[in-house]
Amino acid sequence: MIDIDDMPELALSYDEWRTRKIAAEAQVAELELARIQGTLCLSEDVVKAWETVLHACKAKFLSMPTKAAPLLANEVDVSAIQLILEEQIKEALSELANYQPSVDPVNTGAVAVEPVNGDEAVDTSPKAKRRGMGRPKKAARLAE
Repeated sequence: MIDIDDMPELALSYDEWRTRKIAAEAQVAELELARIQGTLCLSEDVVKAWETVLHACKAKFLSMPTKAAPLLANEVDVSAIQLILEEQIKEALSELANYQPSVDPVNTGAVAVEPVNGDEAVDTSPKAKRRGMGRPKKAARLAE
């Protein structure tokens, strides 16, 4: 048996419980309004947006050796090599500065993540098996 003296929150009156419920509903409504107004977003949407940005950074920087190797192959001057590498890095950073992630953290679920550089999405969802449910139809039983 539960002892009300051990749990003071159970000793609240109906009016106190109703006040707490209305206050909680008001907080939820304020959060939903902030989300609609664009001043609040879900943390998972922010994480998803950052993942797309970081994925683009990774892809861009991993492609740099492929682009820079032909330019550096015949260079023997250290300052020329340094200049070429700096140009490649600045080019990559300027492209990333203008990068627009395909996930908008404010408008949740508005746009799906687009694959970057060969990271195509593969549909691995299982296909539904359609079978009849319940008892067999009378016509099927009569045909037997």
